[in-house]
Amino acid sequence: MDDHTSTGGQLFGVDRRVLALALARMADAVGNSFLIIVLPLYVASDAVGGRIFGVPASMVAGVVLALFGIASSVAQPLAGRLSDRMGCRKVFVIGGLVVLGAINLAFAAATAYWHLFVLRVLQGLAAAFTITASLAIVNELSDPGSRGGNMGVYNSFRLIGFGAGPLLASVLLEMGPFVLPGGTEVTGFEATFVVAAATAFLGTGLVGVLVQDPDETTPTQRRMALRIWDRAKGGWHLDTIFALGLATLVMASCMALLSAIEPEVNARLGQGPFLFAVEFVALIAALAALQPVVGRASDRVGRKRFILLGLIGLVPTTLLQGVVGAPWQMIVVRMLQGGAGALVFAPALALAGDHAEQGQSGAQLAVLTVAFGLGIASGQLMAGFFVSFGFVVPFGIGSLLAAGAALMVGTQVDEATPAASPA
Repeated sequence: MDDHTSTGGQLFGVDRRVLALALARMADAVGNSFLIIVLPLYVASDAVGGRIFGVPASMVAGVVLALFGIASSVAQPLAGRLSDRMGCRKVFVIGGLVVLGAINLAFAAATAYWHLFVLRVLQGLAAAFTITASLAIVNELSDPGSRGGNMGVYNSFRLIGFGAGPLLASVLLEMGPFVLPGGTEVTGFEATFVVAAATAFLGTGLVGVLVQDPDETTPTQRRMALRIWDRAKGGWHLDTIFALGLATLVMASCMALLSAIEPEVNARLGQGPFLFAVEFVALIAALAALQPVVGRASDRVGRKRFILLGLIGLVPTTLLQGVVGAPWQMIVVRMLQGGAGALVFAPALALAGDHAEQGQSGAQLAVLTVAFGLGIASGQLMAGFFVSFGFVVPFGIGSLLAAGAALMVGTQVDEATPAASPA
């Protein structure tokens, strides 16, 4: 894979094709992140309803948010494997974005909790194809000397869109309802769903025009190589890609704790949806700003040390979110947590890419994307359930998990040369 970056040309030290895909995914991410802010408030509103059998509304919101990650995580290994077998990625990215756009629009017609459950599952299944295929494209356009930087830039652009979405969604919610020409009234919720759909369709167009499958991507008939244990080392030594997946799961879980308990956070800090969106975006901004820098640094000096430092940094930055008492304090702590996450995210993806076998990028990197989705879902569920025992409880649990993940990476993950093998 050494000549990948040379064939596409460079812009700011990054393959132009990686930048094109990152730009397309940034547009889509704007719409997807709308729902993290909107859906908990939608559940708590009079727009939807249903029997919840004594379950608190915060738990319903947590389930609604988590179903996306659960469905996506279940489907991603199969979606990645299918794109490996077919030897094409672009069609999966486009197909997933089209379905995502349609589902975003369908939320406006939902009137019951079970509608939200079904739509979130379908949304997660569609996202599985987009996530695995786009990440495989970035990996296959990279070599070991550029993979960290490319992963960092790709994630950074995607996160910029993901961070911009909540701010725009909160503005639409606070400004709504809107009266269209002709006297038709559109609620703030309906406006956010329409804009979310439009951004997914914009991303579809950008991928169609700007992105092509790498020339080196060819169909493979090899069996899917996913392992838990590293048999070559013997004993109870985890496979590197699997261990990196566990670390990614913990990182995502810590970062997602806040999103499912928006009403509780707002009540505790005496704030509205806009300040909550700022707190949410503070983490995303730090992730987006630091990942390209960290990724390039990991190309030069190795990846494991960054991952380990990031997990250690997640311990205090997660716990502090449960004890702060003012919005500005939460913003600062979220930025610090985002910085810790940046030390984990791009280097972990790059190290997994270093170990991914030829023709297996879609399936093997899906281990980390699955872990990220499950981490988001588990963090949202954990917060929605444990917040009833005390506001600090879910954050304390998250910090303990981060400490355990740091110990695991220190003992189970090795800095290694790529493990590519012939197709």
